[in-house]
Amino acid sequence: MGILLAIFLTVLAAIVAISFYYEHPKGEIPHGISERQKFYVLHFLMNFGFGLATFLDKVGIISEVHLLRVIMETIPPLKDTRLLIKDVRFERVKVRIYQPKASSNSLRRGMLYFHGGVGRLGSIRAYERTCRYFCRKTNSVVVCVEYRLAPEHPYPAQFEDCLTAAIHFLRTAQDHGVDPSRVVICGDSSGGTLTAAVAQALVNRRDLPKLRAQILIYPFLQSVDFDLPSYQQNARVPILLKERTLVLGLKYINLDLGFIKELFKGCHVSEQQRLKYQKWVSPDHIPHEFKTRGYKPSPKSPPSEEICEMAKLVFDPVFSPLLAEDSVIAQLPETFLLTCEFDVLRDDGLLYKKRLEDHGIKVTWCHLEEGFHGTVFLAVFARLIRFRSGTQGLEKIVNFLRLM
Repeated sequence: MGILLAIFLTVLAAIVAISFYYEHPKGEIPHGISERQKFYVLHFLMNFGFGLATFLDKVGIISEVHLLRVIMETIPPLKDTRLLIKDVRFERVKVRIYQPKASSNSLRRGMLYFHGGVGRLGSIRAYERTCRYFCRKTNSVVVCVEYRLAPEHPYPAQFEDCLTAAIHFLRTAQDHGVDPSRVVICGDSSGGTLTAAVAQALVNRRDLPKLRAQILIYPFLQSVDFDLPSYQQNARVPILLKERTLVLGLKYINLDLGFIKELFKGCHVSEQQRLKYQKWVSPDHIPHEFKTRGYKPSPKSPPSEEICEMAKLVFDPVFSPLLAEDSVIAQLPETFLLTCEFDVLRDDGLLYKKRLEDHGIKVTWCHLEEGFHGTVFLAVFARLIRFRSGTQGLEKIVNFLRLM
C-alpha cells in the first residue's frame, strides 16, 4: 500500500510539475548554439525542476528553495585519491580545503572559491567537482566557502561570510601550504558578485597581503539598467531568463516581487542616481558588435518615490559591485572576466571590463561565443551534460591560474 501511494504521489507530482513547466516563460534556443538538442533538454529539465519545486511548496511537502538545493547536490562525485580533502572552519565559516597529495618544495598558489546560486542555493557539495578540477589542473590549494544561505540567513550574511573567509585565508595562507602573495579569489554567477564585492572590500586593508587576482565568471554586477542589449537579446534564452533573473535576485534580498515590472522600466532609479550612474552603466559603453543581434533603446519611465525608497538596497556595491566608487575600482587586482554571448548578464561583464581597464587594471577577458549562463558549472559533469563552451571556459581559467 505504501509503495502504491508513493508511486501515485510521484506521478501526480510529475503531472503537476509539467503543467507548471508550461506556465513558466518559454525559452528560445538561439541559433548561435550548435548543441541545440542538448540545450533544449537542459532547459526543459530546469523548468521542470522549478515547476516541481513550486508545486511541492504550494502543497506543503517541501519548500521550493530546499528542493532546489537538493536537486543541485544530486550526483555526488566519486572519491579522488589524488587529493587531500578536509572540512574546517575559518572562524565561524565552514570551508572545504582541497590539496594535491603530491609533495611540493615550495608554497603553492591558493584559490578561494565562492559558489553561485543567487545567495539561496548552492553548496560545497554542489561545487565539489569544480573545486577538485581546479585543484588537480593547476596544482593549487583550493578552498570552497560554505557561506550561509538566504532566506534562513538574510542578505548580506553571504558577503560577510565570504569576506571573513578571505581575511582568514590571507592571514593563515602559509599554514595551508599557500604563498600569501599568490591568493586568487573566484566565483561564478552570484559567486562572481561576491568575489567582486570581497575584492573591493579588501583594497584598503593594509594589514593583509594583497590579492593576486580575481576571477569573475558571468557575474551579476549592476541593478541600474535591466534593459541593456544583453537583457533584450537574451530575455528568453535559457537558463537565466530575464524575468527569472530578477525574481531570484529579489527573493535573495527579500524584496516584494510585485515591483518587478517597475524595476524593468527603471522606476527604481532616481534622477540623481541616473545622473551619477550613467557614466558607468549605459548601452553607449557596450561595443557595437554586441548590438548587432538586435537592440532598441527604450525610454526610461519616471522614477517612483515609493519604489526608489524600497529599492535603495540594490545600489549597495555589495549587491551591485559595478557601482563602486572610482577610488575603489582603481585599486583592484588583476582580473580574469568571463562572459557568455547568450546570457542576460553579458553586458554587466562588459561594463565592468571597461571600468577596470579605464583605471589601468589588467583584464584577461574570455568571451564564449556559444556560451550561456551556467555553462562553466556544467563543464565538470559527464559528457551528456556538459557543453563545449563550458569546457573552453574552464581551459581558459586554468591557463590564467597557471600564470599566477
